[in-house]
Amino acid sequence: MGVAYSVGEVDHLYTFFVEWSPDIYNKGNKKRCKSCYLKRKKDPNSHHVTDKDMTAGNKCLSKPVSDSKTLKNWEIITVKESKRRLSFCSSVESEAEENEYEERDEDFPVLSDQSQLLNEYQLQKLAAHMPARTQGYPWNLVYSTSIHGSSLKTLYRNMAGLDSPVLLVIKDMHKQVFGAFSSDPFRVSKYCYGTGETFLFSFNPDFQQYRWSGENSYFVSGNWESLQIGGGGGGFALWLDADLYHGASFSCPTFHNAPLSTHEDFIVQDVEVWTVQN
Repeated sequence: MGVAYSVGEVDHLYTFFVEWSPDIYNKGNKKRCKSCYLKRKKDPNSHHVTDKDMTAGNKCLSKPVSDSKTLKNWEIITVKESKRRLSFCSSVESEAEENEYEERDEDFPVLSDQSQLLNEYQLQKLAAHMPARTQGYPWNLVYSTSIHGSSLKTLYRNMAGLDSPVLLVIKDMHKQVFGAFSSDPFRVSKYCYGTGETFLFSFNPDFQQYRWSGENSYFVSGNWESLQIGGGGGGFALWLDADLYHGASFSCPTFHNAPLSTHEDFIVQDVEVWTVQN
């Protein structure tokens, strides 16, 4: 940023620089006589150039070229120009901040209700890692233990007739938040269902995502007694009982995941299920 000087100060500085470097600042102008500077010296309110200043100026000019280049970086501008540049810099910074805010806003999902389990950081992380076909669509809350009570049957009933992916969010008694994105809504079925879009996630406290490994297709299965996600290795990646009270999480071949909770067997505090649809 440049340095602003008044008109009077610019005149004094110009006089000083002419004496320093007459070959640079006096090009195309008539050479000033010594009496010009002596007249200025008589004025007590004016800046004057002394023999010491001239000696110092000559010393500066005799320094290496690198120092001369440094001197060339200085620029004398008017107060008006200084204000114009400051105004321009402020407008550029404001525009950059606005663009950054808009980018963050684009990644943030629109929710039909306020989530009791996910904060803004967690919502933004999940939205950014969900399949492309879900991007830009609002999230609708289809089940919550705080609203509908703790019942797997109610969870299934609230998703009857639904044909869109769902996001299961769990908070256990150790305040850990984790869950799963399912390409299909949860239902009772004799066989496993779902696609490779299904994934697991946890915030412990950093975001971790576990995608399909391709080793098997045991994505989701459900009956009236429990809901299971992932399997094939003697344990489920995520398991919930009929009362949505007891849960378990183990490593399994479907996702090659670590246990989602800090405890393989955990007590559920709250559950939310969101659907992402047009």
